[in-house]
Amino acid sequence: MRKVVLFIAMSLDGYIADSEGGVGWLKGQDEDEGDGDVYTSFLRDVDTVIMGWNTYHQVVTELSPSEWVYAGLTSYIITHRDAVSQEKIIFTRESPCDLVRRLSQEDGKDIWICGGADIIRQLMREDLIDTYNLSVIPVILGNGIRLFGELGCEIKLRLTEKQSYNGIVNLVYEKSKLNHGPTLPEHINCSSMP
Repeated sequence: MRKVVLFIAMSLDGYIADSEGGVGWLKGQDEDEGDGDVYTSFLRDVDTVIMGWNTYHQVVTELSPSEWVYAGLTSYIITHRDAVSQEKIIFTRESPCDLVRRLSQEDGKDIWICGGADIIRQLMREDLIDTYNLSVIPVILGNGIRLFGELGCEIKLRLTEKQSYNGIVNLVYEKSKLNHGPTLPEHINCSSMP
């Protein structure tokens, strides 16, 4: 079965974008020093990326307007807008959870959850993220779009990898082992699911 991986950067205080939705702060502490290359090694195990409309729109209008940066991957953009899909860029109205469940059953490499925060939270509530690969950027934003909002759940994870470079700390967490059966898995404790 394919793994579902959240691979994302966040500020030290847990934001994935500033109050204007900007990500210009995504860099290390010293301009003269490299920011490492966890992205290239991460991509070796991925063939699919899922994102929401806002993330997609930011990529094509601001971050990389001249070329689609996920050209080697099959990209799913979750939206209610009418947009024309291409061979490897698929616009879908399917819910994030239904999409991930369906894709997880198909052959392929890992599935990357790229953003945004609402999609991530929906997947977390349904216990559909296997790996949390987080790059913590050396900045405190103070406000903005928070990665982890209220879930109504406690999700237990196990740290499997850590690396630091230029003030950025990359942390990889895996879900604890699951208890299969009629109850919730042991790593997730939900007092009341929203």
